[in-house]
Amino acid sequence: MPARLILVRHGETAWSASGQHTGRTDIPLTEEGRQMARAVGARLRRAPWSGLPDAVVYTSPLSRARETCELAGFGDRAVDRPELLEWDYGAYEGRTGAEIREHDHPGWLIWRDGVPQGEKLADVGARADSFIAQLEQDHGAPHPETTTMHCADRDVLVFAHGHLLRILAARWLGQAPEFGQRLKLGTAALSVLSWEYGLPAIEIWNDHSHLDTLTA
Repeated sequence: MPARLILVRHGETAWSASGQHTGRTDIPLTEEGRQMARAVGARLRRAPWSGLPDAVVYTSPLSRARETCELAGFGDRAVDRPELLEWDYGAYEGRTGAEIREHDHPGWLIWRDGVPQGEKLADVGARADSFIAQLEQDHGAPHPETTTMHCADRDVLVFAHGHLLRILAARWLGQAPEFGQRLKLGTAALSVLSWEYGLPAIEIWNDHSHLDTLTA
């Protein structure tokens, strides 16, 4: 397994700003989203990250994640991974939670009730499991008596989507995909999954301090 799994949610899009569910619709970043992407890139170029020169970089193929990756300065070494696509929201694509609860399903909660004609939560969890399994195959298993992985193990940097990354973190921790509901994640947020005595752990979550200068 990697020393650290560094996660970046894509920058703002028109639909993320309005709260519309954005699964497979290939919507671009807003100008604000592009500024967010550059800001997270600037942060990753500074210490202690120093540009992550040895990291393996993966991105969702969707343009909002790929563009975030490129504007952050990692596009030239990023590999598209279809497992990192966002949840397919089916009939609820492009709709807000408030609209769905008002017109279709009172009390609707995606983590409990799912989406019609779309992807099941368990299937998104299975995609996350497949990605983690490939990391284990590429990087090996953790040593149970160390607080971190061996120095030879490389970091993995991932650019993807809100729900997918929350589910990926839940599965990293050995929790059910539904646990992702507890892991709020903003646009262009930086998170780090790592290890504590050989067990998967959260080191940083939903850190968007690099965006403070955009709103100052």
